[in-house]
Amino acid sequence: MKLHSLAISGLVTMNLHALNNEGAEGNTMMTRMVEIIDEHGNLHTVNAISGDMFKHIQAEHLFQEARLAGLPLCGGCAQFDANRIARDLELAQQVERSPEYAEAKKNGKIDSFNLSRVLNACVVDDCEGILLTGWAGSKSLARKSCVEFGWVVGRPETTRTEAYIHAKYVPEGRGAGSGSEQNLGQNIFHRPASSGQYAVVLNVDLYRVGRNDITLHYDVDAEQRAKRIETLLKSVLYTFVKPTGAHRNTQHPHIVDFSGVVAISTNSLPAPTVSPLKSNYQEEIELIARHLNGLYDAEYLQVKPFTGLGEFSGVLGDVIKAAEPWGE
Repeated sequence: MKLHSLAISGLVTMNLHALNNEGAEGNTMMTRMVEIIDEHGNLHTVNAISGDMFKHIQAEHLFQEARLAGLPLCGGCAQFDANRIARDLELAQQVERSPEYAEAKKNGKIDSFNLSRVLNACVVDDCEGILLTGWAGSKSLARKSCVEFGWVVGRPETTRTEAYIHAKYVPEGRGAGSGSEQNLGQNIFHRPASSGQYAVVLNVDLYRVGRNDITLHYDVDAEQRAKRIETLLKSVLYTFVKPTGAHRNTQHPHIVDFSGVVAISTNSLPAPTVSPLKSNYQEEIELIARHLNGLYDAEYLQVKPFTGLGEFSGVLGDVIKAAEPWGE
């Protein structure tokens, strides 16, 4: 089954987590709050986890899976360095010394040539995207991410955040606080814990894996793209099985439920998403799919509902086993 895109819309129920924080004021950790509008047009302030955090979690799973599968990683991504291939100056020098680079420079096609080398050098840069400035002669070379996460945002009526007091216990001289920048003494501190139902939306453009954004040609062969797609989808699945993030050492999230729909597209129709902030989001997605399929009298869009993390792993597992690289 050749997949063009895949989208997930779901509602994850988590208790007592602190996956995303703004920073600290004194000895008080501040959780991240955002302003949203509900389906009735009312304004709310709710706890939320940024898409950056969830994409970082997914990228870490991709990195681990890529190593296991023996997929290529650049020098930066091999160390899970946030600078990715921009850190790999040795590869940049190799690219600039190659005769193919000289030919591309002569023809004014350095950027497309460099992007091709980036795609072949690293699955993480291919799937997660990168912005290169001054790398191998490219002034500004952008690779858009194949996977897109929205904010994971709490439903106003069912999400709450409280701050709890904790103490760092020091047996010697318990009565004295640290009073120093080194934070060596006994201290009290306040840390937030949030519980609620959080809306999740994400999109994966599987057709873009291995495709050069400038020439629009696939610069990675079909066998390699198939492995990359399998690894990418596994990393998306593992993101919800194990959402790594801030303060997991003492506030590992209690994940109670994850329910929603997986939408897949086998042609250029976009896999639809509707935010679970809307109460009937699943019916909306099914209606969109039915109407878009009706334009072609075909079942290009499929909507697969799931209730629970177990069913979700089964649904996405079946998609992973059936997925083939997109081809025109």
